[in-house]
Amino acid sequence: MNPVHSLNPHSHDNNPTPPDDDTTIHLHDPAGNQISIPLDRLHTGYAQSVIPAYTYTTDHGRHGPYRLEGVRLLDLINQNLNLPWNQVEVISADGFGNHLLRSELASDGEEPVLLCTRSNGEPLTRQHGLVRLVVPSETDNALRQIKWVRKIVVK
Repeated sequence: MNPVHSLNPHSHDNNPTPPDDDTTIHLHDPAGNQISIPLDRLHTGYAQSVIPAYTYTTDHGRHGPYRLEGVRLLDLINQNLNLPWNQVEVISADGFGNHLLRSELASDGEEPVLLCTRSNGEPLTRQHGLVRLVVPSETDNALRQIKWVRKIVVK
């Protein structure tokens, strides 16, 4: 059984000192096993998906459109797990997190929940999050977008 994880509240304050540049993601399955996935494996070991014109609005105004590329979170989980699951927590290197239900990841005809690694053809920088969770259906001031994805806990 996985321990309960406490997610830090998200804020729009920019982190003046981004976490280190380690891009390894640690995927924890419902049985308590861990799989480490380095950034290069995200590019070569998984189908790449695209959100062609992503826009979002925050207190700082409207942003985009951006062409985002990366791995669908659902694809990453399904490719690595053969156990039943219902929810997932995506946690950043600085402790912020997002809780998603499996039903939120199944996106027939919708833009996918994405572990984004590229924007407008360029790799994300350390300042922009290196690996960033993008939840296109979110409408609440981009509070579910997580920079520096480091840990994924599937329950």
